[in-house]
Amino acid sequence: MSDKTDIPKHDVIMIGAGPAALTAAIYTTREDIETVLFERAVIGGLAAVTDKIDNYPGFPDGVEGLKLADDLRAQAERFGAKIEYGEVTAIYDEGEYKRLETTSGDMLARAVLIATGSDYKKLGIPGEKEFYARGVHYCATCDGAFYRDKRLVVVGGGNSAVQEAIFLTRFASHIDLLVRSTIKASDVLQHELDEYVKQGKVTIHLGTTTDEIVGEEGKGVTKVLGTHDGQKVTFETDGVFVFVGLMPNSQFLHEKMIRLDQIGFIITDDNLQTGMRGVFAAGDIRCGATMQIASAAGEGATAALKIREFLEGRLHPVQN
Repeated sequence: MSDKTDIPKHDVIMIGAGPAALTAAIYTTREDIETVLFERAVIGGLAAVTDKIDNYPGFPDGVEGLKLADDLRAQAERFGAKIEYGEVTAIYDEGEYKRLETTSGDMLARAVLIATGSDYKKLGIPGEKEFYARGVHYCATCDGAFYRDKRLVVVGGGNSAVQEAIFLTRFASHIDLLVRSTIKASDVLQHELDEYVKQGKVTIHLGTTTDEIVGEEGKGVTKVLGTHDGQKVTFETDGVFVFVGLMPNSQFLHEKMIRLDQIGFIITDDNLQTGMRGVFAAGDIRCGATMQIASAAGEGATAALKIREFLEGRLHPVQN
């Protein structure tokens, strides 16, 4: 490790650049708190790869996820936030400063906000890893257009699965929706899905597990094997889109750094502060989060205000 005098020092480092961190950065930079965001993948997080967001306040006709993410980024940068592409691999408490190990070298920050969000859960079945990006996908907005006039399988029964299946009807000739138990999407989405079922664009297979993804070298995915009522079933397909939930992006943390729950979400107090003083968490990474973009933005604003209080010496931990 370099001598501490050589390590870059910042007021605040935010890990992640999704709606929570970008909103927090808007607040901190407007208060002249120097702020750097580290993002390892896509600015805007999962919001940026969502085709259309219908439940974000202020957009009566909905808003494209990419546009919302880009507007949040532009607003944060207008007030002075700096966004860097890179990855934080560890956080250490060294008193006045927290030391972050990053792919750009060590950095010091007086306060840290962890807003790394969540990532798509995997099925963990044969063929899923082998055919990733060659027929197996987790983002309809990113990859749906590759399947114009093709057959597709969508796995999942929640809001995301139904919403993405509806989006994929723009391209696919037919979609088989494989649902392990029952559809748990909102009534609004289910009614919209029913219209595509009536048109013959979507077939819903309830009580159907997804057991294996089969393909050929040079050709990609060719079929999905599943089980329904104890019987093996086969779905011929050109691609598979998986939407079975989210998992926290907390793999770079461990209990000696930050307290996590048994799933891997970060535990905070009422001030959104973690067990490491001066380190906060907001958005989908936080235990108890609602996994909604609007609430992530709200938590980002709250975290920014608490960070300001901490930097001014006015914040004391309040454990839940």
